[in-house]
Amino acid sequence: MENIIKFGVLKETKNPPDRRVAVTPEQCIEIQNRFPNVEIFIQRSELRCFKDHEYENLGLKLVDSLEHCDVLIGVKEVSIPTLIEGKTYIFFSHTAKKQSYNRKLLQEILTKKITLLDYEYFTDINKNRLVAFGKWAGIVGSYNALIAYGKRNKLFELKRAKDCFDFNELKQHVTEINLPAIKILISGGGRVAKGAMETLSLLNLKKVSPSDFLTKTFNEPVICQIDADVYTKRKDGSAFDFQHFFKNPRMYESSFKPYTKVADIYIAAHFWDNNSPAFITKQDYIETDFNIKIIADVSCDIIDPIASTLRPSTIAEPFYGYNSATGSEGDAWDDNNITVMSIDNLPGELPRNASVEFGTGLIEKVYPSLFGEDTNGIIERATIAKNGKLGNHFVYLQNFVDEKEYK
Repeated sequence: MENIIKFGVLKETKNPPDRRVAVTPEQCIEIQNRFPNVEIFIQRSELRCFKDHEYENLGLKLVDSLEHCDVLIGVKEVSIPTLIEGKTYIFFSHTAKKQSYNRKLLQEILTKKITLLDYEYFTDINKNRLVAFGKWAGIVGSYNALIAYGKRNKLFELKRAKDCFDFNELKQHVTEINLPAIKILISGGGRVAKGAMETLSLLNLKKVSPSDFLTKTFNEPVICQIDADVYTKRKDGSAFDFQHFFKNPRMYESSFKPYTKVADIYIAAHFWDNNSPAFITKQDYIETDFNIKIIADVSCDIIDPIASTLRPSTIAEPFYGYNSATGSEGDAWDDNNITVMSIDNLPGELPRNASVEFGTGLIEKVYPSLFGEDTNGIIERATIAKNGKLGNHFVYLQNFVDEKEYK
């Protein structure tokens, strides 16, 4: 008889709380049907977007403690005092890039001989991520840009995404607004940017080329999406190549500045490397022809690529102002400031939709390896820690763990 794997769905313990779940009620049933060797337990929670009774109504077992489970799954970092020795945990740990604020978390995981699997590193053999919330970050981030535009210009008010039941309600609100002849810019070409475009496509905006965006005026609102081949260029003048750019970002310089002169709203939905060129510097903001009034920084890399992103904002307080003259924070709605949105957990505003899509990806692409044979190395590549040691792909973290280097 097959060994039964006891699979526990964690309540979120990070503050501020996140309402997303990795496994929805219906997905629990699907998992048990597809993987008969799995028994699921739900830790009671008053916070998650799917209520306890939604799990209980499907006959699922609710418990206060998951001590008896083998594999524990959550979304955000698990608080250190709640970690259970010897278990397998799956969550976004934010440790593999040497994030100093989670050093103690990783140290405790190693001390307690916990196996840590991180969603960010569930990849195929070509290093493509298998599961991500990115699309929903883009969907909500661009919606927040519209909220900011309406409020700043006293044109319309939109219900917050967090107060909508789901994406269908949000879409209804978008279709009810009208924009004047403004220019909206999106940077990026991946999941996040596609999500941003999905929201804005509801407005049937005219999509224009980069050259037309820079040089022409329009009597209707327009949108332009640019990727790295447009907002950067080779320093040596050679032709742009994506693979070369990703491997050698220092060999490129920014060509973004012209867009700051014509865009009204900028939605940053790109991937940024620490060695990549900046998008907007502190000096760019003080130039007299700087035009951008609203920046929705979905990517939320602090300060370096976009100088007005001074800090992450929160779902509770999504907007703050950037004073170009002083380089400091101010009132979000002061006409002299730029309105900034830099929430770093945007999918948490539409937790039900985001959770369903994320959980489906896990069922299709990860659980067959987790609950069966890891023939493609999916689990092995995502194992940050096991049996008190760093995983094969994460040994570079040893000095970070030992506090021999700081970041």
